[in-house]
This record gives sequence, structure tokens and C-alpha cells, in this order.
Amino acid sequence: MKKKPMYLHHTAGGVAPLVNRTFDATFKTDAAYQKSLPDMMEAVNAADGARVPIQQVGCANFRLPLKFRAANGNVHTLETSVTGTVSLQAGLKGINMGRIMRSFYEHEDEVFTFDVLRRLLAKYQRKIDTFDARIKLSFSFPIRQKSLRSGLSGWQYYRVAFEGTMDRTGKYRRFIDFDFVYSSTCPCSAELAEHARNTRGVFATPHAQRSKARVRVELAAGRSLTIEDLQLHCANALKTETQVMVKREDEQAFAELNGAHIKFVEDAARLLYREFGADKRIVDFQVACAHLESLHSHDAVSVICKGVKGGFTADFSDFQSLIC
Repeated sequence: MKKKPMYLHHTAGGVAPLVNRTFDATFKTDAAYQKSLPDMMEAVNAADGARVPIQQVGCANFRLPLKFRAANGNVHTLETSVTGTVSLQAGLKGINMGRIMRSFYEHEDEVFTFDVLRRLLAKYQRKIDTFDARIKLSFSFPIRQKSLRSGLSGWQYYRVAFEGTMDRTGKYRRFIDFDFVYSSTCPCSAELAEHARNTRGVFATPHAQRSKARVRVELAAGRSLTIEDLQLHCANALKTETQVMVKREDEQAFAELNGAHIKFVEDAARLLYREFGADKRIVDFQVACAHLESLHSHDAVSVICKGVKGGFTADFSDFQSLIC
């Protein structure tokens, strides 16, 4: 019986497949060939499903090294995760995500600032013919921190995200997300530990835990704010940032520092509110805190926002992302 050919594989008897699956590494395209390639943007029946606009479509977590300037003028080249999205009109698809990525490579030698993001967003709107565009850059930013008493220093890394949005009117908004890791000692257990020592001579230690605050700020128009400014705000408010390099005198100092600044999770939220609320460069903010309990098998959490009409709300529920 004659063997039937398969589409992709040879069959017994040496019958060749109907589709050629070889890759020709020597093939080169020319302008005419490129022009002949199908373009989904030209299809009139390409969109399935409801004929409605999409608020965000694009690509997330494409990575490349980008340059960021520290407050002292030094430039860090950091691995950066980029999310770029645009709105899509009803009936359209095929936004050509490659354009989003290529836009970044056109600026890869520049130091990235919010002005660069603004120009990229404007370019998105022109090239992709969209109403709304959004870019978010996520990276880990190093700041050298000194120990408390020994004079040592080391690099502390902070999770940071720059985000820019531009709407159909051209209004540009700038946001920064910043994570700050600190130690929190429970005021209740501190009191109980002292009670045990004073009444029964029993050595007891208050429970403390590594904790994280995630701050999201919107910058006021025409104002600038550095990553170092955000770190200083958090350090001034909470006092007990975790340490990088320590000797015994630093460890003792950190124990004393935690004793001087015991705090519940609600205290942490209010301390940060007071600090960020006083900065006129910040038009709005949201703070989420998580104390990773060493007493309980669950975490203590709090969320607070500035309370600007039409601004951020206290709608935050991704507390798992605050585990540190």
C-alpha cells in the first residue's frame, strides 16, 4: 500500500513531508520581500470576541540594562524589567509589540529619567496610534549605607519602579514605587518582657521581625524627587532600617535603636504618613506595611493613603509581595 505523506515528518519508505521544515541561515530579505509580508493591521476581520476597546495591551518583563543616575552624580547600569502598554481601539489587534521594545533600544545609551519616559510615551502614541500609553521600569537600586558605630559600610539594594502615563490629552503623570525593609519590635511584648524581668527576674525578649513598607508616590508637576530622597523619608520615619555591614558594636547599637523605636504596624503607617505628607514635591501617596510576625503564624499589615480626592485609595491586597 502506498504510504501517505505527512505534513511535517518523513514516513516509512522515504516519503518526504509536504511542508519544508528546514531553516536557511543564508536567506536574506530585501525591501520587496519585506513589503510582501502579511500585516495583521491590514486585516478587516482580525478581531475576535466583543468589539470593544482594551484599556491596556502590550508586553511585560522584557529586560535590558538601563542607566540611572544617583543623587551624587554617579551612573549605575542596572538590569531593568520593562512593562509597556497602550490602549487599543475597538476592532483592532496586533499592536506590534516589537515597536515598544525597539523604542527602548533607541534610548539605551541615555541615562533614564522621567523626561526620557515622557518622550517614549509620546513616541508610542504617534507610532501605534493609541489614546493612552503607560511605561513602568522596575529595578534594584544600590545605595551605600554606613553601619551604626563601627564605621563600616555596604551596599543596600532597594526595589524601585518608575512609571509614566500619558492620556489622550497629552497629560503626563509620574509615579515612583519604593520598598523599604526595616525591623519592628512589638510594643506589647516589650512591656511584657520587662514585666517578667522586674517581677520574677526572668530574662525575656520582645518579639521583633523583618518588615517592609511599600510606598507609591505621584510627583507634583514640575517637581523632582530622587530615590535617595525616598530612602531618607522612610529612614527618618521608621528609624530601624535593616543593616548591611555589622560588627558587635553595631549589633548592640541596632538592639538599642529598636528599643528606642518600638512600633506596631499601624504606628509604621502613621509615621510614614507624617513624613511623606510634609513633602510638597509629592502630590499623592499610598503606603502598605507588613510586619512578618515572629509571634504569630500570620503577618500584621496596614495600608494608608494621603486622601486626595480622586487620587490613591487604600485598596492594596498583594501583601504576599511584601514578604522579605
